[in-house]
Amino acid sequence: MQIVQKTIGSSMRRVLFSSALLLVSSLTFAQSKVSGTVKDANGEPLIGVSIQEVGTQNGAVTDINGNYSLNVKPGAKLKISYIGFTPQTVKAGSNNQIVLQEDNTALNEVVVVGYGTMRRKDVTSSITTVKAEDLNQGVFTDPGQMLQGKVPGLVVSSTADPNGSPTITLRGASTLRTGAMSPYYVVDGIPGVDISMVSPEDIESIDVLRDATATAIYGSKAANGVIIITTKKGAEEKTNVYYNGYVAFDNILKKYEMCTADELRQYAKDNNITLKDGGANTDWQDEVLRTGISHNHNVGISGGNGSTNYMISADLRKREGVIKMTGFDRFNVRSLVSAKTLKDHLTVSIGANMMYGKHFGVPSGNEGASVLDAMNYYSPTNAVKNADGSWTIGSGSKNYNPLALMEENKSETVWKRNQFVGKAALELWKGFSWNVNYSWSNYQSTYSAYNTRNSQLEGIGNKNGQATRNTYFGREQTFETYLNYDFKVGKSKWGLMGGYSWEEKKNNDGFGLSVEGYYNDDLGWYNMSYAQTILGVQNSVQSGYLEKVRNISFYGRVNYSFDSRYMLQATIRRDGSSVFGKNNRWGTFPSVSAAWNITEEKFMQNQHIFDNLKLRAGYGISGNAMGFDVYSSYNTYGASGTFVYDGKTYRTYGATKNANPDLKWESTGMLNIGLDFAFLKGRLNGTVEVYHKKTKDLIWSYPVSTTQYIYSWMDANVGEMTNKGIEFTLNAVPVRTKDFMWSSTINLSHNKNSVDKMQNEIFHTTNLTQGDPMVSGVSANGWTQRIMEGQPIGTFYTYQYAGIVNGRSEYYVLDENGNRTGKTTNNPSLKDRSITGCAQPKLNAGWNNTLTYKNWNLTAFLTGVFGNDVYNSARAHYTSAQMFSDGKNVLKEFLSNPAGDASGSLPSDRFIEKGSYVRLQTLSLSYTFRNCFNDWIQDLTLYGTANNLFTITNYKGLDPEVNMGGIDPGIDYRWSRYPHTRTFMIGVKINFGGSKKKKSALQYIDREVIKEVPVIKEVVKEVPGKVKEVFVQSTYVVTFPVNSAEIGNTAELDAIKSGSNVEIVAYASPEGKSSANQKLSQQRADAVAKYLRNKGVNVSRTIAKGADTNYANRIAIVTVK
Repeated sequence: MQIVQKTIGSSMRRVLFSSALLLVSSLTFAQSKVSGTVKDANGEPLIGVSIQEVGTQNGAVTDINGNYSLNVKPGAKLKISYIGFTPQTVKAGSNNQIVLQEDNTALNEVVVVGYGTMRRKDVTSSITTVKAEDLNQGVFTDPGQMLQGKVPGLVVSSTADPNGSPTITLRGASTLRTGAMSPYYVVDGIPGVDISMVSPEDIESIDVLRDATATAIYGSKAANGVIIITTKKGAEEKTNVYYNGYVAFDNILKKYEMCTADELRQYAKDNNITLKDGGANTDWQDEVLRTGISHNHNVGISGGNGSTNYMISADLRKREGVIKMTGFDRFNVRSLVSAKTLKDHLTVSIGANMMYGKHFGVPSGNEGASVLDAMNYYSPTNAVKNADGSWTIGSGSKNYNPLALMEENKSETVWKRNQFVGKAALELWKGFSWNVNYSWSNYQSTYSAYNTRNSQLEGIGNKNGQATRNTYFGREQTFETYLNYDFKVGKSKWGLMGGYSWEEKKNNDGFGLSVEGYYNDDLGWYNMSYAQTILGVQNSVQSGYLEKVRNISFYGRVNYSFDSRYMLQATIRRDGSSVFGKNNRWGTFPSVSAAWNITEEKFMQNQHIFDNLKLRAGYGISGNAMGFDVYSSYNTYGASGTFVYDGKTYRTYGATKNANPDLKWESTGMLNIGLDFAFLKGRLNGTVEVYHKKTKDLIWSYPVSTTQYIYSWMDANVGEMTNKGIEFTLNAVPVRTKDFMWSSTINLSHNKNSVDKMQNEIFHTTNLTQGDPMVSGVSANGWTQRIMEGQPIGTFYTYQYAGIVNGRSEYYVLDENGNRTGKTTNNPSLKDRSITGCAQPKLNAGWNNTLTYKNWNLTAFLTGVFGNDVYNSARAHYTSAQMFSDGKNVLKEFLSNPAGDASGSLPSDRFIEKGSYVRLQTLSLSYTFRNCFNDWIQDLTLYGTANNLFTITNYKGLDPEVNMGGIDPGIDYRWSRYPHTRTFMIGVKINFGGSKKKKSALQYIDREVIKEVPVIKEVVKEVPGKVKEVFVQSTYVVTFPVNSAEIGNTAELDAIKSGSNVEIVAYASPEGKSSANQKLSQQRADAVAKYLRNKGVNVSRTIAKGADTNYANRIAIVTVK
């Protein structure tokens, strides 16, 4: 019996345990099938909408009829999202009918313009915004490189030189003055900031103002375009700590195919030529080049509590060049504190930014005194050093051992920059604000160089060590104040802005010294007083001339918008500058533009093709005052020699420049017509731009008679130049599913440049030749380009190569009309030159693709340049017969040339090559971990990036991407051309998150209000001891600005369906008189009621609660009954 009882008991326990386990499992894994349909506001089904169960990876997508179904847990919520529409979160149910509203985020995106911001929907100008996540990734020293290929019309020629800067032109060159072609930079509203002060990691976004209607507000500095950089600010909600860091490895993309020592010996033997043979076999490129290792560390802290925000970041950047002994170290600190006071009417900001940089370089002079050149031409038959340990020396003149150049001629430059910024913005009343900005900055640069007693540079090695140091200082101040007033009258929206700017710069305050004659080289450039000799003021003392430049400006802007359909904008700026002649120190720069939002018209309401269609047109004038100093329009004098009087030597002085009281800024007028469009619910959108840019009063130096003037040259405003072009941008989201998205952006631009005028009845010149690559064997007239009226900058004007005849290179003989006579010659004259090519590209392109799968992200970015010519001066130089006879190395191509071809390297179309290329500029793969390490880290992204993975081109040089700036673009200069690199980098971005802000005084609704209107948890927190209410989803909250009854955001109200019955309770803040607060709360209730009634909602009751310390501030609560 006991056995039976034990058996039954044991069985019962097993049954009960199994039943309990089954019950728990059933409850745990129970799911129900839900379904529904997703449509747009017009009732059209949406295909491919993402349906995801909140808090899980469970999801589905809608079919061709907009239907979906999936199994979810009881009580689940679904997140509905689709590109171009506002996401929704709904309770899962059967046969849900969901209507998605179009997302106007892109149209309502805030665009930074001069002295203010605008909604993109209201913009009438050509402005491109690039967010931080869309900027190029790589080992960059300049924010300009981050924009390459991202903005149509913006041509960026990058460089791998750690101490170099990219050349940037926007919509073609607007000046002939080298150094005055770059865009104007504005950082956080402060104009003219040196961009070395900005770490790439601190950038939030970059706005490029491309046409004159956008840039004219910056007047005389904006002819080359304006780039506005906005840096990261502190967040209001919480404290955030982040770290970004990477390590990168650079290797040269391509080497010249120079001859080996054995190949030179065989060539000499085959041609019965005596070779200057040093007996070695050295690869000089391998001796000079290395794998450059770079690393960057950026750490920042930001946060705020609603009234005060702060941000501080520090950035340490170390970069090695692929040329040994080149590189730089840079340390940036950026900080900003903002605070609101006077009931949030006044915002005060204080910022401090600092930069310390040290640049290391090697000799890069012309005529052989460049490591970049010597590593190719120095003979491989020479050893690195002789048996006694001394450097080997090449035969003849200017034949330098590249390692000796590097080791025995060292230099560095140290830069220090500081900037302090103060800003104040006072909201005097609704829509009316007064802004004041002040910036003070200073800089110091110190250059140090030492040439040892073993230096091979001509005239240096016999001085027993030579040290040079110089230091220069400068400071700048900028004060700006402006008023903004935005208001509405019916369907009309107005925006008014007026301001004043004052700017002062003091530059070129410095001095320097060169000494020589040291007992040894141990001290280098330190302790220069130990040297034996200083060679007098003329040769050893350097001195800058202090210049003070002042600019004063008055400016204004009027914006008008009617019913978001018709927009007008007019700007004007009056600039005065001390750098121009006394007769032309003031200039006026106006602009006017208009736009038509076609899709806002009634006749477009029922069409289902365009989501956005806006036509823009505008004309404006901007100027170019860059590159001038305070003495530009004055007579200047300098030392011209010496004379002896009474046994003493005195200096003589002579004129170095003529005065020109009529000298003024170059002015650029631009007509721009643009069309913005969007299809397929915004999944396909873009812009087409057409422009005509005319620059007048170009400044050039002209010869003048010394019987009339004290100097033989004068700067004058004479020339004219035109740029015409078309630009196209297309953004697309071809694929969008629950877990996967493919987005693509392509931009294309074409610009045609023409120099229209260079002379007038007063000033004439023939000094228009440019671009002498100093090729061996070409003793005179080595120039390759010419500035010509009716032709673009970068026009090649060379001989026409006819081939090799009897072992000599021949060139076509031309008649007086430039036509071939049928004859050839190996000694052509100047009349045999003609137009043989152009450096200006016909098309620039950029194509970015981003693939996202869950937490994975893959980005591929291609750039392309088409239709341009490049003069391969290195090929001309390294195939010269003179090079071989001088005991220098040559390209392998030279081995197939006839021996002793003395005319083979003359400037001709033989060395003009097609510079078109397509490059995979960036390939980046990343993975992001969310809320990891027990939520200590909010997100952690690991990434790997490769730059310049491959290039498709027919160009025979190192790289087709040559310098496109200046007045001699498209010439591949061998001595200054730092080789491009292929970069592999790995990095991490960590966002540690932080604590959420703690409110000092929580706002609550009192118990009476809670009884009347249940309030959602997100707005009102429960208070211990207060009445607890059930919070229902049928409650909606609307917020208001200070002292205003204008609804701040209608998104909550738009969610209330037509025909619903609602009650409204409105509140004011407790400050001020109770009667005024009561009136204001009533106005707020009435405003909400009016809005809802227009939507067809029934308002049964409105309650104006005024204000009290327990009441919620500036809200209205709407409850659906």
